[in-house]
Amino acid sequence: MMNEAERLQIWIERGSVNISQLFFQFYKELQISDTEAMLIMHLNAFHEEGNEFPTPTNIAKRMNLTEDMIASSMQRLMQKGFMEIHQKLDEQGVLYEVINLMPLWSRLLDCVVANNEKNKKESSKLKEGQLFQLFEQEFGRFLSPMETEMISMWLDQDGHSPEVIRKALMEAVISQKLSLRYIDRILFEWKKNNVKTPEDANKLSKSFRKNTLQKNVVQPEKKGSEQPPSSNVPFYNWLDRHK
Repeated sequence: MMNEAERLQIWIERGSVNISQLFFQFYKELQISDTEAMLIMHLNAFHEEGNEFPTPTNIAKRMNLTEDMIASSMQRLMQKGFMEIHQKLDEQGVLYEVINLMPLWSRLLDCVVANNEKNKKESSKLKEGQLFQLFEQEFGRFLSPMETEMISMWLDQDGHSPEVIRKALMEAVISQKLSLRYIDRILFEWKKNNVKTPEDANKLSKSFRKNTLQKNVVQPEKKGSEQPPSSNVPFYNWLDRHK
């Protein structure tokens, strides 16, 4: 299976990703100067026009730089590992040179992937912080150090996502059994049944409640003694599974 960087590289090569947007977002992080950045964009524009080896003379016609300044900047980009010069064969078998910017795009992809990972971690930390606040809101008080540690264990050791823990808390609230012991039992059962998302939890809870309702239905012994069935679906008591 391809990783994110490989997929992005293919998208870039096929023109599915806007190079300019990504480049202008991250070129400072790559320690590329403003002048070098503009030169790179001109090189990329020449490539898109079909000119894979624009000379300093070609580029100087579009930039407020001399040919010598452009040649020096291109040399620095190659020294930094952002640009390479390759040889190719044309249809007649004649060698010709092309400027290859793929080393730069690879470095750019590294920045994109690292930035995405950073955003995911920050988002996860934010969700975890909101989770603790939600527990305090539902309990109507501050959590004790032991309670905070238990919730942290659900996240770090048991590998439950904040969304699944939030769902277990809501399950306890609805069932009017608001305690960490009850929530811990819910999460234990969910993990045993491979619950990964709130949607998985909904399906499992619905199945358990359906079974509970069927067991609680009393069949009438005599004709005419039938009582109207209750319209209320019982809440599933997760603690009852181990009595």
